[in-house]
Amino acid sequence: MNFIFLGLAIIVVFGIFQLYEKSAENPLKLGQAAPRFSLPDETGKLRSLDEFKRKKVVLYFYPKDETSGCTAQACQLRDNYDIYKQNDIVILGVSYDSPASHAKFKANQHLPFTLLSDSKKEVAHLYGADKIIGNFVPQRKTFLINEQGRIVYMIENVDIANHSQEILKAFGIKN
Repeated sequence: MNFIFLGLAIIVVFGIFQLYEKSAENPLKLGQAAPRFSLPDETGKLRSLDEFKRKKVVLYFYPKDETSGCTAQACQLRDNYDIYKQNDIVILGVSYDSPASHAKFKANQHLPFTLLSDSKKEVAHLYGADKIIGNFVPQRKTFLINEQGRIVYMIENVDIANHSQEILKAFGIKN
């Protein structure tokens, strides 16, 4: 009898895994319009992708404020921020953390760019950056959006150590 329940449990878990795996597939393609959204920033102000029309945008999803990998990733973007600013590139970081958590992270790490709170996990889902199992944290993914609002480059497997360099290279900027 226990083997039957164990077998059923394994089938259910496998089915749930498959469901999450399919929901996390990236539905976006290069050249398509970036999905529009509005999210609160670290101050609680609602920010929209539309407000950055006619600008290049780095939209990066990351798991959690104040964790070692996410801090290294954000600080690398911070350290190259002057280059982004000189090239009229906006950086938007997105995680499920609250605006208050973002404000603390931004202050602690002296981040000069906007952090957005996707607490309902809707934007991460739109961009295929929701986590495969459990949807507890977004995947680490980056989307580069051109001045016309089209996705021109996607980083599906972010290398934290070279993230900023890959972005700059994709935008044709030598660092």
